[in-house]
Amino acid sequence: MIPAGRFRMSRRRTVPLDAPAVASRPRRLGPDDAVQYLRGVGPARAALLARLGIRTVRDLLLHLPRRYEDRRHPTPLALLREGVAQAAIVRIERVQLLRTRRGIPIVRAAVVDATGAALAIWFHQPYLATTLARGQQVSLYGRVERAGRTLQFVAPEFEVLDPHSDPLHVGRLVPIYPTTEGLPQRTLRILVRDALVACADAVPDVLPAELRARYDLLPVRDALWAVHFPEHADAAVAARRRLAFEELLVLRLGVLEQRRVLRCIPRSATYATPGPLLERFVASLPYPLTGAQRRVIDEILRDMRGPVPMNRLLQGDVGSGKTVVAAAALVACVAGGVQGALTAPTEILAEQHYLTLRQLLAPLDVPVVLLTGGADPAVRQVALARLAAGDPLVVVGTHALLEEGVTFARLGLAVIDEQHRFGVMQRARLRAKGAAPDVLVMTATPIPRTLTLTLYGDLDTSVLDELPPGRQPVATYVRPTAARAKVYAWLRQQVAGGRQAYVVCPLIEESETVQAASAVRLAQELREGPLAGLRLEVLHGRLPAAARAERMEAFRAGAIDVLVATTVIEVGIDVPNATIMVIENADRYGLAQLHQLRGRVGRGVHRGTCILLADPTTEEGRRRLEVMATVHDGFRIAQEDLAIRGPGEVLGTRQHGATGLRVADLVADVGVLEEASAAAEALLARDPTLVGADVAPLAELVRQRLRERAGLASVG
Repeated sequence: MIPAGRFRMSRRRTVPLDAPAVASRPRRLGPDDAVQYLRGVGPARAALLARLGIRTVRDLLLHLPRRYEDRRHPTPLALLREGVAQAAIVRIERVQLLRTRRGIPIVRAAVVDATGAALAIWFHQPYLATTLARGQQVSLYGRVERAGRTLQFVAPEFEVLDPHSDPLHVGRLVPIYPTTEGLPQRTLRILVRDALVACADAVPDVLPAELRARYDLLPVRDALWAVHFPEHADAAVAARRRLAFEELLVLRLGVLEQRRVLRCIPRSATYATPGPLLERFVASLPYPLTGAQRRVIDEILRDMRGPVPMNRLLQGDVGSGKTVVAAAALVACVAGGVQGALTAPTEILAEQHYLTLRQLLAPLDVPVVLLTGGADPAVRQVALARLAAGDPLVVVGTHALLEEGVTFARLGLAVIDEQHRFGVMQRARLRAKGAAPDVLVMTATPIPRTLTLTLYGDLDTSVLDELPPGRQPVATYVRPTAARAKVYAWLRQQVAGGRQAYVVCPLIEESETVQAASAVRLAQELREGPLAGLRLEVLHGRLPAAARAERMEAFRAGAIDVLVATTVIEVGIDVPNATIMVIENADRYGLAQLHQLRGRVGRGVHRGTCILLADPTTEEGRRRLEVMATVHDGFRIAQEDLAIRGPGEVLGTRQHGATGLRVADLVADVGVLEEASAAAEALLARDPTLVGADVAPLAELVRQRLRERAGLASVG
């Protein structure tokens, strides 16, 4: 019997049974060397590891288990239970290599202990017939099934017990890793063990001893061993906390360093007092500003008059009036004699912003131009010439504003809408278009505090936490697809009463072409079926810009009853008479996206209704729909979305390496993040540029991460 917790991982290197020959490698392997040179890897296996994001030995060391299986307590063979995975310590009595009629090799071992006998069988592994031998003491772990009167372990993990080394696959808390086809758990464990043996002692401990003592953190070497091969559950928790703390501390220090650098940049654009023009703007609005809008406009104007460029994040729930706040900032910019730019992630959203700003700024005679990839060439040339000449105006566009041929003579303010869809590298490129312009980043997807601290800590934050008077929450209902006919019959009644409706087609895949085709099919089905006779049109991102603008204007004017659309209507669409939204297969959408879509209705005097048609097949899908039906606060929805999907999915920036985190979880590790943030601020208060000898390794790691991220999580 193996007592729980008896073994400690041996540092003695052993050659795995399935280790292939490898290419020549450095004499002494280091954490930053390519994983290909680790014993047992080689080019082919390195390619498999690359699928998991593992390219260096350090990456492998930080490829943490997703869970552990407790294989410490062996079951006597006489007490084995059918249909359950169990551990046992046995002696091998006989080993046979058999073949089925189709030639499939089967290795069958007869095993015994003091209480009884059983069998163990393995498929497609004929080499085990020579690896296993009579008389060996072996630890097994696997599912037990009945074969006639005999119980047998089916394809169990095994380990030949060696008094000189610790077990790796059985007889302990065994790590279970995220993996890919071609990399069995057994192989990953061997590779991680070999990486620890080769390099754990060479990984520098960047945390000062005083900091480790204050927060009760393990040395990094001990943490790496314990997180992969813990002696008990508490050891795994403590090890993971140590690694997460370091990761979050480095990230937070990097964010604060970016903030410090940005605040050292002198202002280049100076503004004349915008008082008269701004007063005319506010007076021309058809509604009074909310208290929150007035407060945020004051914060922005104070930044724009400050000694360094503004670098501000504006958060606001759906319908809170962010566009009016941005318009006020752009008015102040143009009144100061410089140019303003508003950049949106899609052409349809840029077109909506253009129409809205043109309407808002028309009474002030502030010129607004649209510059998108699909713009008319003649119109585009006029806009480019005016920008190059330095005319004080507002330009609205998409990523087309980032092209080399677009030259701003006097860019003073860059407003970036829906920044999480825009891409952090594109934000930096837009900023480079001017000599350190003011930057206002807007999002209608409220950002949970954990993401604000880690990804946007270099930005000052303004929050529009007040909706316009009279705005009612949208009534939201979840209905099964079996009720689809009743839902559309009710929609017909609402249209007959003078209302308008959106129908959002199912989310199929990240392809505008496929989504457009889906919307066209759905529109045809509704025209010929439940909505026959209604004025129905389709809207998607593949339509020419002129056709999109024409259909949106017709819908706004009441000439279209039902607009069948893709998620191009997710943001920026404002039609007060549209009070109904039906979202097909709503369980395929994320919470934040559903909340954004829902925000398109109920923007006038009549209350909005959103119906989510779905037959969710997963607990996650059911949870999302339940949240949508009961929660209307965008910040609560954002927190739920973060908990369900994780930060990369929520921000839409998985492909950009939004967080760069390998260990820490921004949902589960809130407490660790708070500790790391406090530690970062304390370190910088004592040593603002981290030049002290005790923090030199930490400072170098922060600089390295900043170089790797090359502007990620920053506007600059």
